[in-house]
Amino acid sequence: MSVRNKLAIFILVLLVLDQAVKIWIKTHMMIGEEIPVFGDWFKILFIENNGMAFGMELGDGKFGKTILSLFRIVAVGAIGWYILKLIREKAPQGVLFSFALIFCGAIGNIFDSLFYGMIFSDSHYQIATLFPAEGGYSSFLHGKVVDMLYFPLIKGHFPSWVPFWGGQDFLFFRPVFNLADSYITIGVLMLILFYRNFFSDKKEKTTARTA
Repeated sequence: MSVRNKLAIFILVLLVLDQAVKIWIKTHMMIGEEIPVFGDWFKILFIENNGMAFGMELGDGKFGKTILSLFRIVAVGAIGWYILKLIREKAPQGVLFSFALIFCGAIGNIFDSLFYGMIFSDSHYQIATLFPAEGGYSSFLHGKVVDMLYFPLIKGHFPSWVPFWGGQDFLFFRPVFNLADSYITIGVLMLILFYRNFFSDKKEKTTARTA
């Protein structure tokens, strides 16, 4: 099997998994509802956000959401083009699968932004319906990203002598995220491991050919 086909299957499987989990969450839980998985340190907590990975946002209102969605589409196109370029250059599979993870994660969250507002009803105080007769909760490009993975591993209290945060409660890890966010994070970490070696080898080969 060619590397291109392996990457295509890899991306497809991860996308299906990401969307299957999100669709299950949307059709079985309400916003703010949680399910304990492993005690208090791993929970399924259903929230939605308008922004980037781990709930970050860009601007306010529909304008910021539109800009973010369009930026994601352009970024995914650029990453896809670069993956094809790396395949032609016979890049190591570690590099290719790193970019494939980032590509897959970006697509997973783009799909939410593009279509979820059109195909789901609202999830506040009710379980959402897929393809509701009255239409979705928003319009094209303005869907919300579904997050559900919550790891409140450490809870504590800052001593009073700690600058800025003295006397306040703290929680680690606070962000709620989804599988697509995980793909992006893992892909970036893998690149840190593989990318430098890839370009070092590439530079040595180029130098050898021109010597």
